Amino acid sequence: MTVGKLPLSSMMRSATEPLKRMVEEFGVRLRVAMPGIIKSFDSAKQTVTVQLAIREKLSIGGSPYEDVAIPIIEDVPVFMPRAGNFVLTMPITAGDECLVIFADNCIDSWWESGALSNQLDRRRHDLSDGFALVGVWSQPNVVSNYSGDSAVLRNLNNDSSVEVKDDTVNVVAPTVNIQSGTVNIEGSSNITINGNNLTDIDGKNFLNHKHSGVQTGSGKTGGVV
Repeated sequence: MTVGKLPLSSMMRSATEPLKRMVEEFGVRLRVAMPGIIKSFDSAKQTVTVQLAIREKLSIGGSPYEDVAIPIIEDVPVFMPRAGNFVLTMPITAGDECLVIFADNCIDSWWESGALSNQLDRRRHDLSDGFALVGVWSQPNVVSNYSGDSAVLRNLNNDSSVEVKDDTVNVVAPTVNIQSGTVNIEGSSNITINGNNLTDIDGKNFLNHKHSGVQTGSGKTGGVV
């Protein structure tokens, strides 16, 4: 069908083109979630600097589309498991991957006060209001020897780990240090300790120690030498 000398289909395309551009521009500005690569970690502020890992496809001033890296985002709050009086911390390192999610509103006032706050800016889903969720990774960084039947806190080399199974807890490490005012060990059946250099209190050798003040008969030995 034609209207005058211009096909109706062409007229409709011309009429909807501005709307399409508005929707496209809105989609470019609206942020929801994106994978990112951590550039640095501030352990005092507990924030990260993040490079979003997917380039934006943009047409600038009507020029052909090109892939453009999103500018690095600074001072991004990080997520780690925390509740009540407990927190699980991780040594975040440059190169770690994360997922950055963007808040509905400006978070500046809450970030400074930690309380119910008013918006300091009317921005929504903005690059300035991201949270970095550490602990996501791409295929080149999959975890080797992943356990499918237990919960494990471990290093990537898997030579230091705490593993919890249904009926067993395994602790593996080159060195295990325990510092406590009181240490209680109780076993309902057997307690077995194996080692080449077992020591007792103050570094006294447990297997090969000697006793002072030894007497025959009903006498008692002295302390460990």
